Amino acid sequence: MKVENTQVQMRKGILEYCILEIIARGEVYASDMLEELTAAKMIVVEGTLYPLLTRLKNAGLLDYSWVESTSGPPRKYYKLTPTGSEFLEQLRQTWQELVDSTTFIINRKKSN
Repeated sequence: MKVENTQVQMRKGILEYCILEIIARGEVYASDMLEELTAAKMIVVEGTLYPLLTRLKNAGLLDYSWVESTSGPPRKYYKLTPTGSEFLEQLRQTWQELVDSTTFIINRKKSN
């Protein structure tokens, strides 16, 4: 078993949460999301990001608007919907519970 496979699955598991956290700060362009995710060592490619954004939009969590660009075609900027904000708050609670549970397990002393 390769550790890389497990690492990839762990990153995939929190990717949606990370994307929603980025968008929660304000309207954001997809390539800016990719840059931030890459800087955070969340290895993501366009072929992963765009289908996820579409799925989140279809679920009613995101909306977007087209903004004219001075250096090319219009850009699609994403923002959270009110439903998306509520969803993200639930994910934040779940994330904190996972961090707490994991920390508990990691720090627990062997009982022998």
